[in-house]
Amino acid sequence: MPGSRTGRPPVQRAVRRPSAARPARPGQENALRRLHTRLRRAWDRPLTAYYLILGGSLLITVLGLVMVYSASQITALQLSLPGSYFFRKQFLAALIGAGLLVAAMRMPVKLHRALAYPILAVAVCLMVLVQVPGIGVAVNGNQNWISLGGSYLVQPSEFGKLALILWGADLLARKEDRNLLAQWKHMLVPLVPAAFLLLGLIMIGGDMGTAVILTMILFGLLWLAGAPTRLFAGVFSVAALVGAYLIKTSPNRMDRMSCIGATDPGPQDICWQAVHGLYALASGGLFGSGLGASVEKWGQLPEAHTDFIFAVTGEELGLMGTLSVLALFAALGYAGIRVAGRTEDPFVRYAAGGVTTWIMAQTVINLGAVLGLLPIAGVPLPLFSYGGSALLPTMFAIGLLIAFARDEPGARAALALRQPRFGRKRGTGGTGSKRNPRSWNTMRRRASAARSSGER
Repeated sequence: MPGSRTGRPPVQRAVRRPSAARPARPGQENALRRLHTRLRRAWDRPLTAYYLILGGSLLITVLGLVMVYSASQITALQLSLPGSYFFRKQFLAALIGAGLLVAAMRMPVKLHRALAYPILAVAVCLMVLVQVPGIGVAVNGNQNWISLGGSYLVQPSEFGKLALILWGADLLARKEDRNLLAQWKHMLVPLVPAAFLLLGLIMIGGDMGTAVILTMILFGLLWLAGAPTRLFAGVFSVAALVGAYLIKTSPNRMDRMSCIGATDPGPQDICWQAVHGLYALASGGLFGSGLGASVEKWGQLPEAHTDFIFAVTGEELGLMGTLSVLALFAALGYAGIRVAGRTEDPFVRYAAGGVTTWIMAQTVINLGAVLGLLPIAGVPLPLFSYGGSALLPTMFAIGLLIAFARDEPGARAALALRQPRFGRKRGTGGTGSKRNPRSWNTMRRRASAARSSGER
C-alpha cells in the first residue's frame, strides 16, 4: 500500500483517551466502610462524652500551665519577681480547681440545684462590693476586682457566669415542669431582669468583654428553652443597641474596634497589642521556635500570659500546636452539646448547654481577638490563660459536665461494668468462674505457640 516501505498495511493505533480515576477496589471499599463503622461506633459509645470532657479539659489545663510558665517568665523578671511566680499561682489555682471539679463531679443533681440560689446571692453581693471604695480594685482601667490581701485578687464577675447558668437552668427547669414556658412572660421573667442586673453591675466597672459573654449565656438559655424567633430577635436587638451605644460613647472601645484586621500599630500605637499578636503567630511556622524561645514575650506583646497566651503558643509550638489546642476545644464543645442533647432532665439540658455556650463563646472571643478578627475584649482563654478567678469557676463547670456525662443513657451502666484490675480474688474470674484468668491466658499462649511450632 502507498505510504508503507514493506508493502504491508500500516498498523492502526487506538486513540488514547484521557485516563479516568480508577474506581476503588472492592477490598478498599470494604476496608473504608469497616473503618467508618468502627469510628462511628466508638463515637456513639455511652462514655465518649465522658472521656472527651475529662481528657480534653485535663490536656488543656496541663498545656496551659506549661504555656503560662513559658509566657510569664519575662513579665515576672521585669517586675523583680521570681521567674516562676505566675506559674506557682496558676498551679495553686489549678489544684484548688481540681478539688472543685471532683466535688462538682460527685454532687447529685439535686444538690447542684439547691446551690443555685446561694451561689447567685453570693455573686451579686461580691459584685456590689467591687464598687465600694477601699474594697474594689481597678486593673487595666476596669474596676471588677476585690483584693484578698497581698497580690491575690478575685474577680466576682467570673463567678457570676456560673451563678447565672445554675440559677437560670433551675428556673427554666421548674417552669418547664409546670408547662409555663409557652408563655413569653414566664420565659423572660425573672431570667432576663436578673441577667440585666448582673450585666449592669459588670458594666459599672467597665468590663464589656465579660458582659458580652454573660449576654451569650443568656441567649443560649433562651434558645434551649425554645424561645420564639420574634422574642429571641427582640432581646438580641435590645442587647445590640445597648452594646453599640456603649462602644460609641467610649474612645477606648472605638480604638479597639478600629484594630480589627490591622497590620500596622497605627497612630500612638493603639493597635500595638493586636499587631504584635499577629507577628507572634506568623513567626511560629509549622512547628514553632520551641518552648521558651518566643521573642514577642520579651516586652513586645502585652498580656502575653493572659489574654494573648494563644499568640505565644503559636510562636513557640507553631501551627501544629495551635491546631491541637483548637481540636481540644472543639472536642470539648461537641461533648457538651452531646450531653445537652441526649439528656431527658431539663435542668441538665439547660445547665450543660449554658456551660458549653460559656466556654465556646469565651474561646471564640479570645481567639478572634488574637487573630485580629474581633476587637480585643480582655477575656482569657478558658482553662488555658493565667488567672485563678477564671480558672476556678470554669473547672467547677467542667465538673458539672462530667457529672452530667456520667448520667447519659448507658453511661452509668458502662461505668458499673468496668471492674478494677486489682483487688480480685486469684481463684475467681470476672463472671464468677473459678478458673484463674491468668492461668487461662497462659494456657492460651502455650496453645498458640504449640500450633505455630507444628505440635498437635
